[in-house]
Amino acid sequence: MDSLPNSTVKRTKHAALARPDVGEFGRHELAILGAPCGDIQALVARLLPHLAPALRVAYVDADHAAGDAAAAEDSSDSLARPLPYVAENALSAELVDKITYRQLNLTRALDKFSQPELLAHESVVLVNGNHFRARQQVVIVDPRKPLDKKLDRLTDVRLILLAEGQTELPPVLTEYLSAAPLPPVLRLAETEKIAAFIRQWYAQAVPVLRGLVLAGGRSERMQTDKGKLHYHALDQRQHTAALLSEFCPDVRVSVRPDQAAELPAGLTALPDTFLGLGPLGGVLSALQADPNAAWLVLACDLPFLTRETLEYLVSNRHPARMATTFKSPWDAFPEPLVTIWEPRSYGQLLRFLSLGYSCPRKALINSDTELLAAPVPEELRNVNTPQERVQAERELLR
Repeated sequence: MDSLPNSTVKRTKHAALARPDVGEFGRHELAILGAPCGDIQALVARLLPHLAPALRVAYVDADHAAGDAAAAEDSSDSLARPLPYVAENALSAELVDKITYRQLNLTRALDKFSQPELLAHESVVLVNGNHFRARQQVVIVDPRKPLDKKLDRLTDVRLILLAEGQTELPPVLTEYLSAAPLPPVLRLAETEKIAAFIRQWYAQAVPVLRGLVLAGGRSERMQTDKGKLHYHALDQRQHTAALLSEFCPDVRVSVRPDQAAELPAGLTALPDTFLGLGPLGGVLSALQADPNAAWLVLACDLPFLTRETLEYLVSNRHPARMATTFKSPWDAFPEPLVTIWEPRSYGQLLRFLSLGYSCPRKALINSDTELLAAPVPEELRNVNTPQERVQAERELLR
């Protein structure tokens, strides 16, 4: 059969990449609306002691009186504003170290690409919904801010709060939400209960944990493929995958593209799409394949690693951090090849790569990482040379 003419062949302009599940400002965002802005700010301030430091919380708001000092003194809604010479475009950006915090003032507009990037290190973003949208919402019932003109912002309401003196939901709200079960209702003054709801809401959205065996190295020091070595009944690719399968519903083996056909039956290859980067290439390839999963990554050259140590890592996982890992017993630095990499590590690793660094350990050291002491430090010992292999085989036979 003749091929179709070029004019009728469907042309794909862009690669079919899986995209991170990010809203306007972050992966986990809640817009709070329905009350005066000052009340929303006060609510966020009351919630922070109940949420931090377990959760890294960002707050997004607008400054009603930016550039107007006189109005700012009278406005309960105003926040810190850019310095006048930044606002007047004498500078395009200003970064100020305030000792206890850093302040970045920009003249360029924010958008759906730059906003999540600026807040990528935060685990929860609370948004003043009177000014900005977020994909999930907390609605405050307050007669001072009727909801009838903001119904289009209520796309996924998760909680309703009753302001002081309010006992019933307005008909316009109940009618609008009638297509789905009514969200929980609390009083605006019940700070602890609201914080408990946010913690539960965050916990319910913890990403699934997938497993990745790093077996794509060239094993130059060992002089033979480390993944094919047998310290146990199975080779190290199979043995490590079996360990991961007890904690992960899906386990892949990270390999170079030319290795994929060599894997034993029962193993699923994840060929590198980031080439020539060593272990970082394997981790980035996994995050590219599923940027909305957390990846429990193990090198294949850890014959002493046991199920108990992995269970300790998984049970102490901190999804609100970029990664959860062990402190190396030899140099006290993070151990990147026995690590749970959360979805937001994807952008952070790419940022380090863009700066010319391919070392995943450097990214862990300079990021928001949960660092654990290994219950049995000797299990983190990797085996890289023929001499180390002989010693390991002797010890494992005891």
